[in-house]
Formats: sequence, structure tokens, C-alpha cells
Amino acid sequence: MANSRLEILKQVAHALAVHFGESCEVVIHDLKQDSHHSIVYIENGQLTGRKIGDAPSQVVLDAIRNSDRIQSDQLAYLTKTDTGKIFKSSTVYIRNEDGELNYILGINYDITALLTLESGLHALTSCNQNNPLDASSSPRRITTDVSQLLDQLIEQSVELVGVPAPLMNKEEKIRAINYLNDAGAFLITKSGDKVSKYFGISKYTLYSYVDINK
Repeated sequence: MANSRLEILKQVAHALAVHFGESCEVVIHDLKQDSHHSIVYIENGQLTGRKIGDAPSQVVLDAIRNSDRIQSDQLAYLTKTDTGKIFKSSTVYIRNEDGELNYILGINYDITALLTLESGLHALTSCNQNNPLDASSSPRRITTDVSQLLDQLIEQSVELVGVPAPLMNKEEKIRAINYLNDAGAFLITKSGDKVSKYFGISKYTLYSYVDINK
């Protein structure tokens, strides 16, 4: 039965190695063997320099010493080699019918290059948070005409106040309209007609709101 379980584990290990490719080391430790030579199967061992017959890792030694206290697998944690490689690792504990720990399946995926790429991408995509143009959490739309631009500015004024235009009181409308003024909305031809209609006020009231903070 034990040999059958080991053969199934080897089949699973091979499938994982083929699926994830050369960046994924998959190793099986047999805890019933000599604890100094626990590796009985390994694929892509060049990633860590290990081979069949090699010694267990610290994770395996801990499992041997504390097998009765291990409750669950260890999944998706970070490990590293002396050469500087970083791995995303998982350790799966395989027990027999009596609950004894027999095998450990280890999966180590080399993410060194991915971490470098992530750092490079972050440098390319990060924005200057001190720049007022990048202060908002969402990217600004690129408009194709002044009508779209005015609509966008109106939307931003409403977002700033946080209240739909029909529900705004006078102070909230003044705040929204002054935002539009500061953003240059009233430089757009006939913008006053559209803005006054949107906020449900006359053009006279609109420009009086603009003058309030002058």
C-alpha cells in the first residue's frame, strides 16, 4: 500500500512539474527512510541543486520532529536558496491509514524573475501622489471634445461633494460650482447654460455662486 501511495505521489509530482515548467521544483521526501537521505523523487532539482538521496530541508526536519503536532499543510510561503533565488513554496503532508506521517510533497516555484519584473512594472506604473493631477484614485478619462470634457468636470464636481445634484443644498452647490470654475469649466463656450440646468439654478444664480468666493 505504501509503495502504491508513493507511485501515485510520483505521478502527481511529475504532472505538477510538467504543468508549471522548468521554474517549478517538485520533490518527495520519504520519512520512513534514512532521515539524512529523505529525497526519493525530484524534478527540476537544478533550481536548488538537489537530487535523489539528498538530505531533508529544515521544513522536513521540523515535520519529523513534530509529526504528532502538525495539523495542516503549509501553503504558499516564501523560501530562498544560498544563491539568492526566491521561491513560492508549499509543503503537503501525506499520512497513512493510521495517521502516521509517511511522505512530504514539496513544491517550490522560482519567482525570482517575477519579483524583478514586478518591481520594474511598479516603477513604470506608479504615479507621483504629490501631483494634483494624480491625486484621485481612478485614472482620468481622455476626452475627445469639449462637451465630453464638460460632462467629466461636472461628474468630478459631484464626486467631490458626494451628493447627487438634485439633493444638494446651497452650500454644496456653491462648492461644486467653484470646483468647476477652478477647473476652467466656464472657459468652455455655453458651459453656463449646461451647468445651471444640471444643478437646477438660473445662470444669474450660477455666476453669483462663482462670485461668492472672490
